[in-house]
Amino acid sequence: MAHKTFISYKYSDARWLREAIIDALQDDAAYYRGEDGFSEDLSGYTAETIKEHLKNMIYDTSVTILILSPEMLQSEWIPWEIEYSLKDVKRGDRCSHSNGIVGVIMRVDGGYSWIKTTYQKPDGCIVSTYDDAKVPPIVAKNRCNQIPRVYVCDDCKSINELNGSYIAYVTEEEFLRDPIPYIENAFEKSQRLDNYVISERA
Repeated sequence: MAHKTFISYKYSDARWLREAIIDALQDDAAYYRGEDGFSEDLSGYTAETIKEHLKNMIYDTSVTILILSPEMLQSEWIPWEIEYSLKDVKRGDRCSHSNGIVGVIMRVDGGYSWIKTTYQKPDGCIVSTYDDAKVPPIVAKNRCNQIPRVYVCDDCKSINELNGSYIAYVTEEEFLRDPIPYIENAFEKSQRLDNYVISERA
């Protein structure tokens, strides 16, 4: 099932990956509710004008794709877009519920070590950790927030990469290969918010 999506990203850093994601969505790209000529470069508009335009784009979506890139912390809009994506917003008789969110890690210099570290635990499990200092606080606060926490290994207490966090991370390569399972996973989690401690404030 196709879901209406919005892509949150740092324009100067990740616009090429945004284009690659739209291409990877193929027919489902018709459901994309993102940038147009107005919003590709927002520098010439007032903050309130930008907010109203972004609200209109995000309101009609159910999944937000967040591009994690080295310069994302320089964006004043990404934290706000994630905060708005997580809110229930009522307009007249309609209500837009919290979006599912999936983070797509940009490949830099051929890999992901700028944010991701993978290692083997003593019991043999291969796990990955991510540098919270590289992402906005609202993103970090919605990681590893499953309740009750479900471990894939009771010995080393490792969690499932997709379901252990409300905002799951996936590499650019994995996402572009087949984005639909990750979009579906994000949407499904948005339908069971009681399973996560959601932080809505940027």
